[in-house]
Parts: sequence; C-alpha cells; structure tokens
Amino acid sequence: MYVAVKGGENAINASHKLLATKRRGDSSVAELTVEQIQQQMPLAVDRIMNEGGIYDRELAALALKQASGDMIEAIFLLRAFRTTLPRFGSALAVDTEQMQIERRVSATFKDLPGGQILGPTYDYTHRLLDFSLLAGCPEHAEKIQQQSEEAEADPSTPDSLQCANAFDWIAKAGLLVEEVDSGAEPFDLTESPLEFPASRSTRLQNLIRGDEGFLIGISYSVIRGYGDSHPFCGEMRTGRCEISFVPEELGFEVCIGEVQLTECQMINGYSPSQKEPKFTRGYGLTFGRAETKALAVALVDRALQAKDYGEEVSSPAQNEEFILYHSDIIDAVGFVSHFRLPHYVDFQSELHMLRQMYAKQALNKEHQS
Repeated sequence: MYVAVKGGENAINASHKLLATKRRGDSSVAELTVEQIQQQMPLAVDRIMNEGGIYDRELAALALKQASGDMIEAIFLLRAFRTTLPRFGSALAVDTEQMQIERRVSATFKDLPGGQILGPTYDYTHRLLDFSLLAGCPEHAEKIQQQSEEAEADPSTPDSLQCANAFDWIAKAGLLVEEVDSGAEPFDLTESPLEFPASRSTRLQNLIRGDEGFLIGISYSVIRGYGDSHPFCGEMRTGRCEISFVPEELGFEVCIGEVQLTECQMINGYSPSQKEPKFTRGYGLTFGRAETKALAVALVDRALQAKDYGEEVSSPAQNEEFILYHSDIIDAVGFVSHFRLPHYVDFQSELHMLRQMYAKQALNKEHQS
C-alpha cells in the first residue's frame, strides 16, 4: 500500500491547517455534526461501513466528516482504525430467516408468503429535484411531520416481521442446485492475505469490501453478456438480525446486539454443463441499506462460480484473480494516487537513460557518415 512520503515539515503542517479550514467551510454556517451525518446520510454511512469492514455507524459518520465527504478517504480511515482493534472471538453465523424485516421485495415472485414490503426506497420516485429540501424551508418540515404521522397511523404498515426465504419452495421442488456447507472454517481476509484459488466465502468477503462502482460496472458487463448470466432477483430483504457469541467462560450462546443487513439472492439460469438442469444462485449480504451493492455482489458471485459449474472462463467477471485483486478500493487508490507524489529520482533516471540513447544514436549516425 502506497502512503504519503515525507516532505518539507513546514509545508506539510501548513497543508494540514489549510485542510482543516477547508473542511470547516464558512464559519458563519452551522457546523455539520457527526450525529446529523449518521441520521440524515444513512446510505453514505452504510457504504463506508461495508468497504471499511466494520459495523459502527458513528465511526463511519465521523470518517465521512473528517474526509470532507470523500468516500474513499473515509473508507481508508475506517479500515485503518479497524486494524487497531483487538479480536475477542468470532460470532456465530447470522440466520437471515430470523431477520426482523423492514423491506422485502422480489422481482420473480409476485405473491410472496408474507407479502412484498416496499419500505423506504427510491425505486418509485421521480428523478426531479425537490426544492422543498432547501435549508430553512418551512413547507418541507410540515410535509415531513405530516408523512410521519400518516405512517404511524397506518395499520397496514408493520414495524417488522419475519418471513421464510422465497427460495425455499424452489429448493424443496428440486429445481435449485443444492449448496452444502462443507463445515470448513471460513477464511478470514482480515488476518490472512488473499490466496488463489479462493473459496466462495473468501470471494464474498472480498466483494463486500470491494468498491461499489467497480462492482456495479463488472455486474453490468455480466448482464450484457460478458459472463453468460441471465439473472432474476429472487428476493431482496433488509432488516435487523441478532448477533450471537459464545464466551469461553460461559460456554453457551448469548445475544450481544443486532445489526441491520441487506441480503440479495439472485436466481440464475441453469448451466449447459449440468446433467440435470436446475437454477443456480448468486448471493450478496451487506451491512445496512446497500441494495445496489448487494445486487452487484450477487451477480459477480455467480459469475465467479463459472469453474464450479464447468463453464468456460471467457470474461473479466469470471476471472477471480482479476476481480478480487482490482475491486479493493484502498489498494487501487493507493497505487493510482501515488503518482501525484514526488518521483523526481525515478524520472531523472528515465530522462538520463533516454538522453544516453539519443546520444548513442547520434554517435552511430556520425560514424556511418
């Protein structure tokens, strides 16, 4: 990982002071608090938590403020902090069927057991600027208050509920490839370097921490034919799941808290290599409300299973080394942004070598003449 090189101390200190001034902005305008960011920019906070690799809304909001809104810098800050934390053990696997659902949709099954729960979503909004959101607009405050009161009074809007997975009946009908847990200890990317070939759990860990923009682009290539995937969104659900842990001194399971998660399961067409045609699955699980990220991960997850199904690896989306190495935004920005740092010695050596080549070429021409 490339980091900033040492330079003139006075210039660097002055740069830090200027950065703090720029981050604060006009002092006559009220300062944005971490709590405001946490409450009013939840989707940005969720992305930072996912790619930073730690579920802590307050710290993610702090990182976003410190980084002046630069998502990549905020992710870098949070991931750097994560490396300083001690590890006391591993939590038990989360059961998403026990999720207290806040939003649940399926593009494949119209009549889901438990129903479709739209929840808060931009899917059906008009992409028009809402000028009532401008600061100090009394009409906006009144509208929000009215909408909040109507939602609380609506009996058809449950606070939360539990629903079985939409995939259950497909699996019971024998139409879905069975995925068996090998029982092996999951590979931990935070403690061990990436190795190839990578297991599916390793790939999913890497993808969740991967850059959302990169993954969306790769998943788009899959849909357009560079990966031979024909997916349907089987189920997308967002809600809260309990996290359980077994302390050594107790020896039994205890709930230590809950986290908000988004789970996406994509139904893919059967592989031509299969002896018995069955649907296959792509999977994505993210922190918070990160639906597009979960969709992209599920699409890329299925593309990376090409070898498992005996499919030809013919596109970037199916090449695990290409995807896993280049999806990590922290590694990527380190290599790309380091080019703006001093390279005086490197360039002078290249310049000297080029001048020698020209001098040698001129000398050869002189001898020939």
